Amino acid sequence: MSRRLDHAVGLLERSLVGTRTVLGLVEPGDLGRATPCAAWDLATLLGHMDDSLGAYLEASQGALPLVPALPPAAAAYDDPAGRLRVRVGTLLGAWAGAAERDLDRVGLDGPSGLAADLLVSTAALEVAVHGWDVARSLGAPSAQQEAAATVLPPALAQALLPVARRTVAAGRTEGLFAGPLPARPGDGPVEVLLGLLGRPGRQR
Repeated sequence: MSRRLDHAVGLLERSLVGTRTVLGLVEPGDLGRATPCAAWDLATLLGHMDDSLGAYLEASQGALPLVPALPPAAAAYDDPAGRLRVRVGTLLGAWAGAAERDLDRVGLDGPSGLAADLLVSTAALEVAVHGWDVARSLGAPSAQQEAAATVLPPALAQALLPVARRTVAAGRTEGLFAGPLPARPGDGPVEVLLGLLGRPGRQR
């Protein structure tokens, strides 16, 4: 078994647990809610998460085509949060299997590839932060804070910080992240991590 990939799969599992919980709170009437992602309502965010998890799932087989597969029929999105909850379990099982097979690199439609453990760690980061986005879109402020703390506890944020510092700059170059917010005195790992991704972890 690949130790580095096994560690990354453990990080992915920690990220998926809280996000799966908060996805279970989404009701059909919530899909038009605003999210921390500028110009995205909750339905758009969930669609983006579905696309991302689908790509990470495909990558567990050792290759990631640069041209994505066609999306499922529209009817499959009648319950986007429920669909994502199913994806979560499938994704974790697929990457646990990849670790057992000692998958080292994921091909990207060519001779070069990406380290599998880095890909999975990046998936963990994306899952946790977008889970936090979902949580912050739901209910009253007190409910949002409680759900967000479930998705992104300090220990998980601390474990994801090295991943963010390694990967976010490239994503920002491609327009995937807002500019970073500077850390402030008293910020913990959650606020620092979210700030790296352009999200205020607490009121500024």
